[in-house]
Amino acid sequence: MNKKLTLADYLLTLLILFILVGALGAFFYGVKVGKDKTTDKYERLMAEKTEMAKDLTAYHQQYLVSFYHTIYLPYRDFQKKWFERIETLDLHSGSIDAKDVFKELGKLADEKLVEIKSMSMPVSSPLLQEAHENYLKSLKLFSESADRFRSRIGSLNGEELNAALRKDAYFTEAQKFGLTAQSSYYASIVRWNESVQLNLVGKELSQQDDLSIQEWGQLNFNLKNQYVSLVMESNHYYKGYYPQDLTIRIDELLLEGQADRMKITSIRPIIEMLVETDAVRSGDYLKRKQKFYRNETLPQLPFFFE
Repeated sequence: MNKKLTLADYLLTLLILFILVGALGAFFYGVKVGKDKTTDKYERLMAEKTEMAKDLTAYHQQYLVSFYHTIYLPYRDFQKKWFERIETLDLHSGSIDAKDVFKELGKLADEKLVEIKSMSMPVSSPLLQEAHENYLKSLKLFSESADRFRSRIGSLNGEELNAALRKDAYFTEAQKFGLTAQSSYYASIVRWNESVQLNLVGKELSQQDDLSIQEWGQLNFNLKNQYVSLVMESNHYYKGYYPQDLTIRIDELLLEGQADRMKITSIRPIIEMLVETDAVRSGDYLKRKQKFYRNETLPQLPFFFE
């Protein structure tokens, strides 16, 4: 016996169909939203990885070596001559004409300025570009300052001359640019280190103003050098030795327990003590490197090996 469907039955059937259609639509909408989110996340990750790859390859060892030979080494030649001639003036002031010395140094600064001015670094390597620009500024100021200082030396010699040099704002500024360039170069070495050693430990620590002895111990050799170069820059330590010469003296002092005996608990005071007591020499790193840094990851730069 057939039973005629009532209005309520029709409404119930339509409601069920509506619910089924709505649920199906919600399902497909959810799938689309999930797919879009996954795609966006994947594309964002890929973009970040691409940018990271660009940043890391920007400091390829080839660029570091090229910078070393074409820019860093010419500047270093001038810097070595600067310290040699100033020391000669200090030791033999009575027998050497200071004006001739500054004429020689100004001429050498000009020659090195011309030599490195035509060089260039990739736009993808901003730290190397900054280092180049600051070495140029340093040489230019040394040249201009030498000419200017020569005209006002008068009869100054020996300690009086050295005191005048230390107070001269132009020479001080020339040294600041040199120290800033040095920090940029050592920072670029750390960028290279990141490209060959993922998840480099202690990157953030190396940017701090001071480090505890325990924090210093977490840094590898390249990060230690970067930290030392930054302290040299902020303290205006324009010296004839490399940051790695100072780094190894710090590690040597810690190994011997001198910091404990002097109750020094952080690294910056150790740096200040070593520099201000003239306890660091050019070549300290090369003499002792096998004892401290035999297994370090280093770029093939001559000042780490020769």
